[in-house]
Amino acid sequence: MRVTVRRGDSLWAYSQLFQVPLQLLIDSNPILNPQSLMLGQTIEIPGYVTIEYQIAPRDTIWQIALTFGVPQDTLLLLNPSIQVYSLRVGQIIRIANRVTYLVVQTLRNYDYANVQEDINRLADIYPFIRHRSIGTSVMGKAIPEIRIGIGAKHVHVNASFHGNEWITTPVLIRFLNEYLLALTNNGSIRGLVMNPLYEMTTLSLVPMVNPDGVDLVVNGLPSVEPYRSNVLAINDGSSNFSGWKANIQGVDLNNQFPALWEREATRGPRSPASRDYAGTGPLTEPESQAIANLTSNSNFSRVLAFHTQGAVIYWGFEGLEPPESVIIVNEFERVSGYQPIVYADSSAGFKDWFIQDWRRPGFTIEVGRGTNPLPLSQFEQIYQESLGILLASLYV
Repeated sequence: MRVTVRRGDSLWAYSQLFQVPLQLLIDSNPILNPQSLMLGQTIEIPGYVTIEYQIAPRDTIWQIALTFGVPQDTLLLLNPSIQVYSLRVGQIIRIANRVTYLVVQTLRNYDYANVQEDINRLADIYPFIRHRSIGTSVMGKAIPEIRIGIGAKHVHVNASFHGNEWITTPVLIRFLNEYLLALTNNGSIRGLVMNPLYEMTTLSLVPMVNPDGVDLVVNGLPSVEPYRSNVLAINDGSSNFSGWKANIQGVDLNNQFPALWEREATRGPRSPASRDYAGTGPLTEPESQAIANLTSNSNFSRVLAFHTQGAVIYWGFEGLEPPESVIIVNEFERVSGYQPIVYADSSAGFKDWFIQDWRRPGFTIEVGRGTNPLPLSQFEQIYQESLGILLASLYV
């Protein structure tokens, strides 16, 4: 929600008027000098939208404020041309409406268009989040990253490395929405007050690493060539892509990292496939390159990669994991019920590479149980199990 600065206004005054933490106002308006606002400047107020109201006979500012449960000064701030003692019948005014509900719809077959739509909606309401593209997929789809928080501890979480594990993306998007909601309403999640976490932690989210693969599984064959013909050939002519983990070129993105890549390459297919093909070398695919570049250019304290399925957490690699990993994974187990497993019979994964090159905690979280893609009927349980892990990743 945007307001225009009046004489004598300040961010501190807005924080009191709208009951929004001052830091969130500062971070929502990064190009402004918070100590000296200028008359006529536009200010973003996070956690609010506006609704329109048409003035009726005998309306007064006091009555409208009482009806909508807002301070009178917010009406004057949002409607600077209003004449307090001579309201015009039929006149349309704006009223501040605090957002106290989830604005994303995650209980659906969630594709790339959905994630873009929801990120844009959240960024409009909560302008203190930063979002950008970290690269593009084979088919040219921008791979979004969202950052939230100002703390020294940098936590990275990603999802949907694999096309048929797309249910992990709406898990992250819903968590993002709940976190933002708690921050702007001075609230808590599971008894944890969120605003101190914002000050302590910077959270990086890449909710859909493999947008082409997700769209293939969720929406079916692409309409454009050569991708349509190529995936049909890789899939033996079948248009059933429920078993598809790879990107659109038939490369398994989580087998693409330079952490014993050669060993992993000899285990799987030797040519493009719906799953497990490691490619012709490490980091050949634009999606894996995007994640690798992001990680190399960031100072992540720990990373979490959400996958399905098995209700387990893999947390080691070749004995290189640091001692603090066991403390963190034990907390993850406590809050989720998922079983920690130190080593998997695999290599070349994202968390393997992170542990190997940074000697910091890395985790692969396999949510839910069953056959991929997991059904939406499992979403709520998966979300509640994942929520504990996501919260613990910020505070442990």
